[in-house]
Amino acid sequence: MPTRFAVNAHFLKICRPKSGSYVDSGMPSRIRLALLLAPTWFAVTLALAAGPIGRAAPTPPSSRWNESIAAFAAADLRQNVPAGGVLFIGSSSIRLWDDLETQFSALPVVIKRGFGGARLSDCVHYLDRLVIPYRPRLVLVYAGENDLAEGETADDVLRQFTDFVEGVHAVLPQTRIAFISIKPTPARLRLMAEIRQANALVRQYVATAPNTDFVDVFTPMLDSEGKPRRELFRADALHLNAKGYALWKSVIAPHLN
Repeated sequence: MPTRFAVNAHFLKICRPKSGSYVDSGMPSRIRLALLLAPTWFAVTLALAAGPIGRAAPTPPSSRWNESIAAFAAADLRQNVPAGGVLFIGSSSIRLWDDLETQFSALPVVIKRGFGGARLSDCVHYLDRLVIPYRPRLVLVYAGENDLAEGETADDVLRQFTDFVEGVHAVLPQTRIAFISIKPTPARLRLMAEIRQANALVRQYVATAPNTDFVDVFTPMLDSEGKPRRELFRADALHLNAKGYALWKSVIAPHLN
């Protein structure tokens, strides 16, 4: 894939002014230099702004999720959510868990705030609206899979989760934060190595960070050959089915108390 620097070189070549063009030899030297370099400066600026070819700039979180975040705010206005509950946030694996609240009915307060396609970076961006207002005793986060699918690395996932933890604990130091490991997904087999690495990095971080936890759903979702268990997924090989969510419940439940 051509890089930004390759694009620059291309523009430099095609925009280099030809000799004897619009530059008057009688002009002062500084003006002649500025005229000669103007097309090059313009081309370089354009190329840098465009970024690498073939990779569209991600949609800013502030516009990408306005509707979802507004819907959460509207729901909060209709009901008074007590503090000290258990909050689930993250991507479609949380959003599509239709009976999540009743699955953990023994808990006095369970809040679901999942928005499909969400990245871990989005959870960081909106933590003051997704987490802080609820003042939960426990936050369970499922995110990071979409970050990797959009080209981020395992190191990026660790950095985003660290930012999330530090952002929450800066306001709610007693709130416990649990990272639900990135699941092995049949539709994203190409990401398996990066998923393993991201989970390993977060697990290492959680081992030393106070009030954090790591929930390993990755391992029980593998078959005897180390591949994702297809029977846990819907027809799209991406989202969980009822059997998959039943497995998640059994793994997550011991971490709730």
